Amino acid sequence: MNPAELNAAETEREAMLGQLQAAEAALWSNLHCRRVDMTARAHMERALAHVREASAAILTASGARTVDQLVSALQRVQHGGNRRLRQLHSAVPHV
Repeated sequence: MNPAELNAAETEREAMLGQLQAAEAALWSNLHCRRVDMTARAHMERALAHVREASAAILTASGARTVDQLVSALQRVQHGGNRRLRQLHSAVPHV
């Protein structure tokens, strides 16, 4: 690449990072709303993870996981959380 192409690529990269930061801030703000439906919250949490992973992919050549790897990791966390909730629920005496 010549210097002009490098400059254009860097400008584009910075613009993408700025847009991802704006998306992250909007999602984060929405997640702090008290009356968010559980389904909407789950979608926003997953979207936030994808936005953060996209930023990592832009910032580093090999620092981001693939979409499949990220989804798999998110599913493992969700299943672990669900298992823990079941354990806590079964430990509470029922009246």
